[in-house]
Amino acid sequence: MIETKNLTKVFKNITAVKNLNISIDEGDIYGFIGPNGAGKTTTIKMLATLMRPTSGTAFLGGHNINGESRQVRRLIGYMPDFFGVYEDMKVSEYLEFFAAAYRIRGPARRRIVKDVLALTDLEYKRNELVQALSRGMQQRLGLARVLIHDPKVLLLDEPASGLDPRARIEIRELLKELQRMGKTILISSHILSELGEMCNSIGIIEQGKLVFSGDLETVMEEVRGKGLLFIRVDGDCTEAADAICNHRFVTKAEVTENGELFVQVSSKAPNLSFVSEALVEMGFPILAMKEEEVDLEDVFMRLTKGVVS
Repeated sequence: MIETKNLTKVFKNITAVKNLNISIDEGDIYGFIGPNGAGKTTTIKMLATLMRPTSGTAFLGGHNINGESRQVRRLIGYMPDFFGVYEDMKVSEYLEFFAAAYRIRGPARRRIVKDVLALTDLEYKRNELVQALSRGMQQRLGLARVLIHDPKVLLLDEPASGLDPRARIEIRELLKELQRMGKTILISSHILSELGEMCNSIGIIEQGKLVFSGDLETVMEEVRGKGLLFIRVDGDCTEAADAICNHRFVTKAEVTENGELFVQVSSKAPNLSFVSEALVEMGFPILAMKEEEVDLEDVFMRLTKGVVS
């Protein structure tokens, strides 16, 4: 549904996005992750045809952003990290205004406004002024606005930014519902725990360059392997690390600051039990052992260097 080919944007002597190649399947929720200044917003603006690439291109639903901007805009719903609102309008008037801009007329316009209000759970706010809405409600109104013309693709730049925990959960559940309706969603965010709970694929960008793009479970397994273990042994932990690191299913073994033995197990290992068995055979009885869970924050920290453009 979305494919970029060597997408590049240069501002004077700064390369904001360099040779970006990503592919997003129809119906995916794709988390676009990167530190501030990495190129996320620039990429989304190019996909939304609001900014021309310096070189390369992208296709949305088979339409080229360079030559078919009108067709692309009919296909997408774009929500920037900050969008303008007409504060002196009521919620229903705000949506009717944008429906009119899409040339949706008469009964169809009223029906669509009613539908998107119901979908975003804003029906009871329809007669309130936009300026009276909370930040979370305004974000939901922004989503309602981009859904007016029933786009197949949603480009959402930091939709959960500035929201309280309850509002973030509500936005997350709404996006899951939109995925169930068949929407393809590209969402950028710095709240990695939120993305980890709703995305099935991710892209990590740093200094304008793609670090990883693909299935979330795949990258989780690459980072985790078969498992990450923290072990306390009866004996010298450094000697235990030196001994176990030579095992063919161990990819890393080191001593932590807390004096524990950290062991990363290869994804090719049949199970994790061999670690304790091997250590005992080597003369290091196990006092305690726990497995560490890997989340999206771990993936991000291990794949990036912590630099910005």
